[in-house]
Amino acid sequence: MTTAIFRDALYLAHDPGHSHVERPQRLEGIYNQLDNPDIGEQFIFPKAEPASFDILSLIHNKAHIERIAQTKGRTYDALDGDTSTSPDSYDAACLAAGAVVEGIRMLVDGKADNCFTLVRPPGHHAEQDAAMGFCLFNNVAIGAQYAISKLGLSRVLIIDWDVHHGNGTQHSFYDTDKVLYFSTHQYPFYPGTGALTETGRGKGEGYTVNVPLNPGFGDEQYARIFNDILAPVARDYKPQLILVSAGYDTYVNDPLGGMTVTASGFAYQTRKVLELAQEVCDGKVLFTLEGGYDMEGITNGMLVGLVEMLGRTTLKDDILEKLSTTTCEFPGFNEARQMAGATWKME
Repeated sequence: MTTAIFRDALYLAHDPGHSHVERPQRLEGIYNQLDNPDIGEQFIFPKAEPASFDILSLIHNKAHIERIAQTKGRTYDALDGDTSTSPDSYDAACLAAGAVVEGIRMLVDGKADNCFTLVRPPGHHAEQDAAMGFCLFNNVAIGAQYAISKLGLSRVLIIDWDVHHGNGTQHSFYDTDKVLYFSTHQYPFYPGTGALTETGRGKGEGYTVNVPLNPGFGDEQYARIFNDILAPVARDYKPQLILVSAGYDTYVNDPLGGMTVTASGFAYQTRKVLELAQEVCDGKVLFTLEGGYDMEGITNGMLVGLVEMLGRTTLKDDILEKLSTTTCEFPGFNEARQMAGATWKME
């Protein structure tokens, strides 16, 4: 497998503040791992160009783009109660969106089998007209719209496994059938969106699938969702491209989340998405980093995922068997499956 990884020192220069949880160290761990020649030589590391105003405008309005641009060079700028910037944040955000766009181009052109954009700042909370939840520009939404508007795709699946609901991504595609947005998230929780009944509007009715979850769920519960809700939905939708908002704040020790996922759970989630991509879209899948605030959890979660992307696994046979065949029952599963089943064929 040819796995493309986008990394850049500029992503470490985005600094929301000394005590902020979305700090540069979130990427330093995985970057240090990739600096090991035995690991790094297994991947390719293409370069990306910053997203232009026109590219950013695929999702965001002019006023929002100009507001973020105004932060360039400023020591500190508060965009909301959670979201702040440093002198290089605007450049980092443009490059993050550009990396997702370039990764998608590589997949569509056959220059890589799969891709992971190891970027900051994250994106899935950013709305058309507002930064929020640590996010400046909505990287995955920009990438999806680029694939549709510029590359001619008509079916893109976005999978969001962050502990927080991706309100900005959902709102970007709520009334279209060209993007299917599938989210697992703790609920009720920040940002307050992502209820089971939020399923889309107009032509987009049924093309938003939310799986809101109580805190405390771990590897088996997420595996059940991926096996028995996500998989049949993806097979029925038949996307031409899969994009993943990969958040690692469902990790058992994450300071912001309340879930209990381990590295094995992240490996299995990645593996399942890769298998679905092979089934429905010739393996074309791009993962992009969203949340994750425990340094061990985020580093190990990404690392085991990268191993899966190479066509190998860190999962022991007994764990793989357990997660592949789990029939665990938990609150919210049956309701989410029934809601999705109203639109999609559930096996």
